[in-house]
Amino acid sequence: MSLYPNFKFDILKPCTQSRARLGRLTTPHGAIETPNFIFCGTHAGLRCMTGEEAKAAGAEIVLANTYHMLVRPGPAVVEKLGGLHGMMVWDGPIMTDSGGFQIFIMGYEGGSDEIKMRGKKAPRKSLIKIDEEGAWFYSYLNGEKLHLTPEKSMDVQRALGADLIYQLDECTSSAHGKDYHAQSMRMSLRWGDRCIKRFAETGDGKQALYGIVQGGNYMDLRTESAARVNEQDFFGMAIGGYFGKSKDELHDIVAPTMECVRRDRPVHMLGIGHVEDIFAGVRAGIDTFDCVEPTRLAGHGTMLLKGQPRMRINLRNAKYRGDTTPLDADSAFHISRQYTRGTLHHLVQAKEPLAEHILSMHNVAVMMQLFREIRAAIRTDTLDACEKEWLG
Repeated sequence: MSLYPNFKFDILKPCTQSRARLGRLTTPHGAIETPNFIFCGTHAGLRCMTGEEAKAAGAEIVLANTYHMLVRPGPAVVEKLGGLHGMMVWDGPIMTDSGGFQIFIMGYEGGSDEIKMRGKKAPRKSLIKIDEEGAWFYSYLNGEKLHLTPEKSMDVQRALGADLIYQLDECTSSAHGKDYHAQSMRMSLRWGDRCIKRFAETGDGKQALYGIVQGGNYMDLRTESAARVNEQDFFGMAIGGYFGKSKDELHDIVAPTMECVRRDRPVHMLGIGHVEDIFAGVRAGIDTFDCVEPTRLAGHGTMLLKGQPRMRINLRNAKYRGDTTPLDADSAFHISRQYTRGTLHHLVQAKEPLAEHILSMHNVAVMMQLFREIRAAIRTDTLDACEKEWLG
């Protein structure tokens, strides 16, 4: 009997120009077409907008963070409030990560920077302990010592009620050598087995479990990890961890790793959201992506726009003072057509919360436009032209 009776992934059309594919991912809370983007509501709230507003801007699936929900308000409270769907007032699919990435960030200075290829930092092992059993760490709220095992990660994510959930894994960095990457990757595989066992014991058919391919920037370790995750009884797979110190290294790792991954499963790319990385991932066969950048950039006065360098415009720049140009005159989203760049320049400079609200919705709309056009390009085998239009 399948562990995932209410989930399905269909490949609708392969791309003739690459390993990209058009797909449909079906969950108990609806289906989405892939490739697609998952917006981060880390604390069970999308930044500066309601779920209804995000949906109006085009969002189809969102993500919440297991670690933060474990620390506050706690899984029992989330469950009492109707799970993540009830808390977020969101009737579409939801994904939760396992909590492993946030534990890594706590354990290493600049841990997020390490994953994003922004330098090498020293370990702070006193803050965490990771062994075969799981991870010990401290609450950032009150210093309480907490323990997260593969089994507990499954129990917490079960209470949160997301549709798509993840095995617990350890996220490594450039501060680790190859021996540690190998040891960690194999431990994550064993943790995957434990997650599957607990998932099967407590499953109700309402959730689907993803395994994670690790191995750092060592292709032989990535190959070993992918081969084992292929065999494990997961619904989907994710590519995670450290990918090197440059975008070239990231792309050089992701593409050959995807050649080792099962084609019949949905594949997610953890924490990647720059436009050039999205196109590289789509070409390699990645189906979904998540990243905080669209809404985080909004908080810094940056709007996304097709054809701009890095797809960005910094509205703090003085040249936008009095600019009557709409945020995006060609957008299907009314907010992007109604508000001008000059208005947003003023609101950003005045530190008005409305600026982040408007730009968050606009950036969601642009990301969804990007993925609609990517899917259309796969249908018509014009992905090369689509990429040129977006990269400018």
